[in-house]
Amino acid sequence: MIKRALLLLGLLWLPHPASAAFPEPERSETAMVVSAHPLASEAGLALLERGGNAVDAAVATTFAISVVEPFSAGIGGGGFLLHYDADAQEVTSLDFRERAPLAATETMYLDESGEAIARSSLDGYRAVAVPGTVAGLYEVHQRHGSLPWETVVQPAIALAREGFPVSRRFVGAVERRREMLLSNDAAKAAFTQNGEFYEVGDTLVQRDLAVTLERIAADPESFYTGEIARAIASDMAAHGGLVTLEDLAAYRPVWRDPVCGPFRQVRVCAMAPPSSGGVHLLQILNILGDTEIESWGWHHPDALHLLVEAMRVAYADRAEYLGDPDFVEVPVAELTSPEYAVLRREAIDMERATPSSDVKPADEETLRRLRESRDTSHLTVVDGDRNAVSLTFTVNGGFGAGVVAAGTGILLNNEMDDFAIAPGVPNLYGLVGGEANAIAAGKTPLSSMTPAIVTENGQLRLALGAPGGSTIITTVLQVLLNVVLYDMDAGEAVAAPRLHHQWLPDRTIVERWGFDAATTEALENRGHELAVWDGWGNANAIVVTTDGILEGAADPRGEGTALGL
Repeated sequence: MIKRALLLLGLLWLPHPASAAFPEPERSETAMVVSAHPLASEAGLALLERGGNAVDAAVATTFAISVVEPFSAGIGGGGFLLHYDADAQEVTSLDFRERAPLAATETMYLDESGEAIARSSLDGYRAVAVPGTVAGLYEVHQRHGSLPWETVVQPAIALAREGFPVSRRFVGAVERRREMLLSNDAAKAAFTQNGEFYEVGDTLVQRDLAVTLERIAADPESFYTGEIARAIASDMAAHGGLVTLEDLAAYRPVWRDPVCGPFRQVRVCAMAPPSSGGVHLLQILNILGDTEIESWGWHHPDALHLLVEAMRVAYADRAEYLGDPDFVEVPVAELTSPEYAVLRREAIDMERATPSSDVKPADEETLRRLRESRDTSHLTVVDGDRNAVSLTFTVNGGFGAGVVAAGTGILLNNEMDDFAIAPGVPNLYGLVGGEANAIAAGKTPLSSMTPAIVTENGQLRLALGAPGGSTIITTVLQVLLNVVLYDMDAGEAVAAPRLHHQWLPDRTIVERWGFDAATTEALENRGHELAVWDGWGNANAIVVTTDGILEGAADPRGEGTALGL
């Protein structure tokens, strides 16, 4: 497995998409796995080869990512997934996002004067929310899996026990969190060699994690009520963390209706709150509406200008209204209604960028009228029956809270930072929020994760998603538009240059070398403040072509790969 993955890593490396031809997608008539790491894709493919379905392969891939990409996602975090049932032509979604501990309070990260304490929601045990990954994977496998649970966990156990060669991406992620990892004894033991950091090509063995995964394979409840839970709670108590045995025992994943809506000839489904992804993906698509941006071309200044202005509107609404629907009322129907999109589109000046200070969230009167009128990882799997899974999970920032639960090998998330720790205070990704996303015991922090499934006439057309914090929604949006409107293949759609606006800060980030000088000059002349950014999320997608072939692509910006059966 490792030898083949190294070969893939060598063969699939590509220069930046703007400086070379877009990569050719992987193609298969049968089934496919795409993930952020070759070894994880190998794990999923192995399950498909054994007769497993999309859920079996997705669970195996997710556990494998937890081993080989601990800096981005893992069993100490949480996420969302969408499942497409080909026979029923039905999309369902599962929320296995982290939750605030019962001892969490709205002011827990503020000092006596009410000011936010620097990095208090990012570093250490108090930044940790109750993990949901293991519960979510077991729940979806119980409902839709076909192979034994122990079987789907085995590839991850082998990777942790036998080790794998670390990549340049891994080494870079460690370097960025060097100080925090060295300050925690268990993290230092897990991710260094007696205090010396791994170099590219060194083999990382995670024995504690292998034992933990073996316990999960034998009994997944151990994570929440058994030996693993006791180890997590004990380490938390010893270091001032808030997650207790009671928190872990109370955790349950939640099946939620996805947010779905039409766009041109397709139906788009994505994750509903407590993710903001589905709401704002549909909102932006609705604002684009029937505007013939495909006739302008994906890189035309008019198309990019309209796209940025639609993003600006959506993220303004996100800051005001989005939160955990179990705690606050989220106006999903109103924000995703065509009528609201028309109002916002009519306010866009196609000749000038609107300052974010002039773009306000929807006012209550408008919503009332509409109501009365009616560092993260992503993986995508499609099996031989055309069932599909689109799954995004995370530990939030690079290496999460920078701590490992002693004796378990489990890197813990810093997901509490996704709450609004104070009104107007930006989180790690620069996003601001208000009361709807304030901290409360047992509450789920707002997310931008946007696993999505697109169907056409009831049949699977596209499954996609991305990591990338606040850029996730706009990354998924642009990959979707590239396929549906611009007729790109999967490789082109994932590799094409991107831009992003999130209302605040009031700037448009663009990919380095992504757009030619004439295009960027045209945008600047309309009043857009452009900032170059290199931190784009590692997207991936599987497209079903008109002749029924699967096309899969992993982002050439990362080290992932698509593997077909």
